[in-house]
Amino acid sequence: MELRVLRYFLEVAREKNITKTAQRLHISQPTLSRQLKNLEEELGKKLFVRTNYSIKLTEEGRLLQKRAEDILDMVDKTAEKIKTLDEINGGDIRVGCAESNGIQYFIRAIRKLQKEYPLIRYHFYSSGTDAVNERLGQGLLDFAIIVQEPDAVKYNYLKLPSMDRWGLIMRKDSSLAEKEFICLEDLIHIPLILSRQAMEDEMPRWFGEAQDKLHIVATYDLLFNASVMVRENFGYVLGFDELIYTGKDGELCFRPLEPALESPMYIIWKKYQTFTPAAKLVITELKKEFL
Repeated sequence: MELRVLRYFLEVAREKNITKTAQRLHISQPTLSRQLKNLEEELGKKLFVRTNYSIKLTEEGRLLQKRAEDILDMVDKTAEKIKTLDEINGGDIRVGCAESNGIQYFIRAIRKLQKEYPLIRYHFYSSGTDAVNERLGQGLLDFAIIVQEPDAVKYNYLKLPSMDRWGLIMRKDSSLAEKEFICLEDLIHIPLILSRQAMEDEMPRWFGEAQDKLHIVATYDLLFNASVMVRENFGYVLGFDELIYTGKDGELCFRPLEPALESPMYIIWKKYQTFTPAAKLVITELKKEFL
């Protein structure tokens, strides 16, 4: 399977039209069609369903699209890393982030590098901790910012001076909005929307045996989408403070859990990883700030 053909495949998958893709790639349509047919024959699976005006991916095609994006991302990142091994002027830094206001500490650190090294570019990938860890393990990220204890066998890490407090995000017209704190009994019978990651880590520790009594109506990875569910009166979200607007003129409010539940934040990177000079600069700056 050639990388060039994978790039052709992705372009066709995005454009959904072989003729337009061939024109944009400056190759003939028969050549592009033949390359795609050869790819299907090599894999032994049909990747496209063709019509007179467009094409769409089969289930196998959608799987290949996801895998090809990851493969080519890794190839491009590796090539970029090799090219910049002796350069200090610029480069690309890829960072995976769990949702937290604590990212401000990382931003403050790299901001100090920005004036001296303005050509360094930072690419941020936001998702849950599990997804971020997976991409870091695949070599698609240089650093990850997570809100769970890191695996000290796999990763080097620095602890950020930040603790995210958990609480209930709800509509202001809810009766629970009148309370200063939210206790376990308040959560037993209301429709809850929980973080998928937290259900495996923080929540069992805080709820204990009462977790089996919860009425969970949805789970989420990114809090903004969950806040829309709250606004539409679908349920109540357990999430971090300071991520969703809860000001006086907004529809939502935040009330902290009692007893308090807090999550620490870490910057991690793979042990024995080969870094570009730009990434080494970042590590040096981070250690100045947080060691």
